[in-house]
Amino acid sequence: MNLDRKKVHFAWAMYDWANSVYSLVITSTIFPVYYNSVTKSVSGGDIVSFFGFDIVNTVLYSWSISFSFLVIAILSPLLSGMADYGGKKLLFMEIFALLGSISCISLFFFDGSNLEFGIICSVLASIGYAGSIVFYNAFLPEISNSDEYDMLSAKGFALGYIGSVILLIINLLMIQKPEFFGIEDGGVAARWSFLMTGVWWAGFALIPFNVLPRNSRKKDQETSLLWAGYKEIRTVFNEVRRKSDMKQFLLSFLFYSMGVQTVMYMAASFGDKELALEGDKLIITILIIQVVAILGSYFFAWISKLKGNKFSLMSMVIIWIGICLAAYFVTTELEFYALAFVVGLVMGGIQAISRSSYSKLIPEGTKDTASYFSFYDVTEKFGIVFGTFSYGFIEQFTGSMRVSSLVLGIFFVLGMMFLLRVRFPGYKLVNT
Repeated sequence: MNLDRKKVHFAWAMYDWANSVYSLVITSTIFPVYYNSVTKSVSGGDIVSFFGFDIVNTVLYSWSISFSFLVIAILSPLLSGMADYGGKKLLFMEIFALLGSISCISLFFFDGSNLEFGIICSVLASIGYAGSIVFYNAFLPEISNSDEYDMLSAKGFALGYIGSVILLIINLLMIQKPEFFGIEDGGVAARWSFLMTGVWWAGFALIPFNVLPRNSRKKDQETSLLWAGYKEIRTVFNEVRRKSDMKQFLLSFLFYSMGVQTVMYMAASFGDKELALEGDKLIITILIIQVVAILGSYFFAWISKLKGNKFSLMSMVIIWIGICLAAYFVTTELEFYALAFVVGLVMGGIQAISRSSYSKLIPEGTKDTASYFSFYDVTEKFGIVFGTFSYGFIEQFTGSMRVSSLVLGIFFVLGMMFLLRVRFPGYKLVNT
């Protein structure tokens, strides 16, 4: 690999380093806790007024995130078609990244009294994050060869986990010891963490934005970009329908993503509600998952290289089924930490290998990588919506998050059944 190629690969992976702080600091840890605290302190209870409508604060936040996923699921296929047709993947990636980072910075001004402002900023940040990922993923098959997909995808996720953990630790120190940083209190420190997240995201994103190819694989424009985008995504949709292996993989990905994404979003809530763990211990759990995920990304990339993508994915799905069964029986703090270790191992691996596996199913040399990856992204987003809704519905019906965890195991079993029917290019002995 020449120096320029190494530079492009490193720059691409650095976008994971840039944007992953959003998913950890804003989505998983500090912002949800801060949001619950300030909305309760302002309203004096769980009920808040949002544009004149009374609603439970946590329900409002949950629905706002679902709304952002729905928006990007609807828009991303069309935008991806436009980006492919006009050769503007990097431009669209920049626009969404800028939207997300500015929205995170704006959360600095959210103090609970301006609820509508805070919710709008959090929704725009989520749209910016999810939208930029579509175009970021689409560069993978464009800048690398198929035999490089696994390790390069793993490198991106590993850098993302490392970067997000570094910033989270800094933010937690600020919240625990605000006087050491010259900050008034922990609440103000939390707001500074939102600002730092946006600056980190925008600042480090300059690395890929200055190195990744611009106006790549552009097609001759004979019509408007909007109409061309619609035709582009329609063409790719028809191709996906005809490609049996790709169709089976996306169905498999849909079902096991329901499980993976739900575990990621609900792990802390499970520890809080079922085991009554304190907040600092839940944060330790999240840190365990993040750190171990780095090892998992590379370990299962190595397994893929040795035994093939199908073997690697099947192994992880089986482990995920075991995790769902084990969660039903977890009763102690130590058992919960052990389970978090295993979750981290397969969480990093299954995200990295799923992305690289899908890349291998896209025909080499295709110009429509963003359009192809929009289907991948939409599948994941619907997995989040269906998975979290099912988890909450079952808990509401049974009164137990443990039963919900068992049901997640069914999603992984269905994912495994579809995965068995997929044949990946290469590694003929293990994929056929």
